[in-house]
Amino acid sequence: MLGANFLWGLMSPTAKMVMASGVVAPLLLTDFRIFGAAFLFWTASLFTKREHVPIADLIRLAIAGMLGIVFNQGCFIFGVGYTSPGEASIITTTMPMWVMMLAAIFLGEPITLKKAGGIAIGATGALMLVAGNLGTTSRGSSPILGDTLVLTAQLSYALYLTLFRNFIKRYSLVTLMKWMFTFAAIAILPVSLHTICTTDWQAFGSIHIFGSLYIVVGATFGSYILVMIGQKILRPTLVGMYNYVQPIVASCVGIYLGLDSFTPIKILAVALVFGGVWLVNISKAAPLDKHTSPKSGQ
Repeated sequence: MLGANFLWGLMSPTAKMVMASGVVAPLLLTDFRIFGAAFLFWTASLFTKREHVPIADLIRLAIAGMLGIVFNQGCFIFGVGYTSPGEASIITTTMPMWVMMLAAIFLGEPITLKKAGGIAIGATGALMLVAGNLGTTSRGSSPILGDTLVLTAQLSYALYLTLFRNFIKRYSLVTLMKWMFTFAAIAILPVSLHTICTTDWQAFGSIHIFGSLYIVVGATFGSYILVMIGQKILRPTLVGMYNYVQPIVASCVGIYLGLDSFTPIKILAVALVFGGVWLVNISKAAPLDKHTSPKSGQ
């Protein structure tokens, strides 16, 4: 999960560079991620053992693809377009809280003092990193709509992590991902056709090509492999906690590029994030972790 969120943290500045010129629209970049990952996972499936997936499970994978990919990625990108990046970043810090509450409702995972405290401490660290950029961001054309869409994205991913926590143990990660991204591609294609047809493909330069390649291969294909491995091993609340690693990576990239600098506040923020992850990690595990078999249902 640390590796996956590190790749996602690098994706933010990379995506900004790719979309800076206006050649690559946000929706087109989302298309690259979904269609590219679907192609890569289907290619990977040619070198792995074929698994039969019954219709009932394909329907579940379609729902998982909607929650974990389409609504999560789509609502976030459109939401950022309507609100400010600073507000969107703050809302993303609520995701571990939603996971904790949903895991308690659907999985019986206890809400302990250590777990709640760890989420609060980690969120404080993440907010400290985000707060430094709030003064330079625009308000956005429709902040209420934008904030609602970004919040929907967080809730969708939290639902995915919780509802499908046990179901994903039935199949290999390649089988799961190829079907989830396939259903996501089918769902997003009608919305994307206009953007795909009106894009000036001849205007693509090396930044657009190599940046998009990293986002597809590293920040989508590679990161979802790591997420799926982590999701099968760790409790949903701990999986969600690693979301706080992304602002740390983004800040480090800014410092490396000379756009930011180390300060005592940033060092404290990083310590709070990892301290929060540690507290959640040592909190009492849910009973399901000890008794749930890989073949159990949702």
